[in-house]
Amino acid sequence: MFKLTLYPLTIWLTYYNIMVNINSNSQVKEISLNRPSLRQITLISLFAALTASGAFISIPLYPVPISLQTFFTLLAGMTLSSSIAMSSQLIYVLLGVIGLPVFAGFRAGIGVLFGPTGGFLWGFIIAAYVMGKLVENRKGEKSIKFYFLVGLGGTLFIYLPGILQLSLITGIGIKKAIMAGLVPFIPGDILKLISTALIAYKLKNIIK
Repeated sequence: MFKLTLYPLTIWLTYYNIMVNINSNSQVKEISLNRPSLRQITLISLFAALTASGAFISIPLYPVPISLQTFFTLLAGMTLSSSIAMSSQLIYVLLGVIGLPVFAGFRAGIGVLFGPTGGFLWGFIIAAYVMGKLVENRKGEKSIKFYFLVGLGGTLFIYLPGILQLSLITGIGIKKAIMAGLVPFIPGDILKLISTALIAYKLKNIIK
């Protein structure tokens, strides 16, 4: 149990150290590259690790397990810039693709990405970017209601590719895919939306 608790932190520190070394050792002046700053690397690493840790807290339903992954995806989209939020989810997915068991149910590999539930992983990346853009483009006050609506939009972008891929891979049709991959999650998603909106509102002047 102790090793399991430390596993997401190990992922975070490993990726963090690699990126810091790349950032600090790259001294080529002739090539103008927009490399991420140390702060950006830290945020990307942190939210990638948090999303991974959310996968370890899950209820194994078939075909789509219930987990806390989307909680951290929503929080990333609400509190980070679009590029940083998207990068954190992309890194999370890539960690799973290369073999680290960071997907729900301790699964890993590219087969998960193109399997019945892989569409939800694609949705994490898309939703994080879309939510980040919505927050960036907001001109007025960022209220709790605003963050809730942003999260609601992000949730839709998670479910759209998720339901579509579930339907196509399993052949059960859109209606049954909605019943299996959406309906059981509605109560939990409402709680996630409320809690992430409250947290994002509190963090809006801290994480920019």
